[in-house]
Amino acid sequence: MSSPAAERRAKARKDVHERALGLLAVRPRSRRELERRLQAAGYDGDEIADELARLEGVGLIDDEAFARALAEQAFDRRKAGRRAVAGALAAKGVAPSVAEAVLDDLGGDGDDGRADELARARAMRLTGVPPDRAFQRLMGFLVRRGHSPEVARRAARRALDVEASED
Repeated sequence: MSSPAAERRAKARKDVHERALGLLAVRPRSRRELERRLQAAGYDGDEIADELARLEGVGLIDDEAFARALAEQAFDRRKAGRRAVAGALAAKGVAPSVAEAVLDDLGGDGDDGRADELARARAMRLTGVPPDRAFQRLMGFLVRRGHSPEVARRAARRALDVEASED
């Protein structure tokens, strides 16, 4: 026989399905991210695996759709570079093959365009800064946003109308 306190604890603890649905209600999550959260909550591995399979079966977990939404937001709103988006997807537990497919589909060759747009907007804030310093600041900003150094250099040059020989 179990004690009344043990029974109250058992009733108070959500089952794995309720917990998973609660986590998904807050925001979409990757399969791996949800698995980590359920493990941290102390659920059994078999119980977690069964629940994740169930949620995938009904379409509540879809890593490709999750990755696509995250990448679209990063590309469109933040004008982030491919490297930054790839890192964000990896941090969220998206499989490298899924991330690569989504990045190829959405990111394509758009890094130059996104970097140019971001550089032009940011360059307006650097009007009183000496040209060499403005170039370095702008290039650093673009690299921090996930653009490769080459893409950042070209975009900074175009935004500041700097000649290629002024590296």
